[in-house]
Amino acid sequence: MSTPNQDLRQNGVRIIRSNQLDANTPQTPGMDRAAAINRALAGANKLWAGAVTIHPGAKTGPHHHGPLESIIYVLRGRARMRWGEHLEHWAEAAPGDFIFVPPFVPHQEINALVDQPLECVVVRSDQEPVVVNLDIEGVPQPEPTSWVDAAHPQP
Repeated sequence: MSTPNQDLRQNGVRIIRSNQLDANTPQTPGMDRAAAINRALAGANKLWAGAVTIHPGAKTGPHHHGPLESIIYVLRGRARMRWGEHLEHWAEAAPGDFIFVPPFVPHQEINALVDQPLECVVVRSDQEPVVVNLDIEGVPQPEPTSWVDAAHPQP
């Protein structure tokens, strides 16, 4: 509940329009990243969210986001994710799928389609714009990997 002195008109819900996104954020080769929700645009203190586009058939450079957790929601296209110390694992996500990237995990986003862009929404667990671009060579034949445990049996 708000305090009597709090002005909810100025400190309430914020709408950030698609033409207000801020591309002045750390970039990774192969993708266009733009902030939508951060301290400057929305007054957020604990989360960062933005839009990412990867051109048809393109792939990002390997990178990680330090101590931050990342969530990627696929809007359009098909995301092929590679991850691991040598990008030795891979899996694909389609529109409507969510991808979770734990802290410090080296990863690479690939647009698996050559005829349309891959468009995603990214949410991170902090305001710090941590992007650590890595100079690693991926293995030539990564292993398809799915999450398997008692709650997620083999597909």
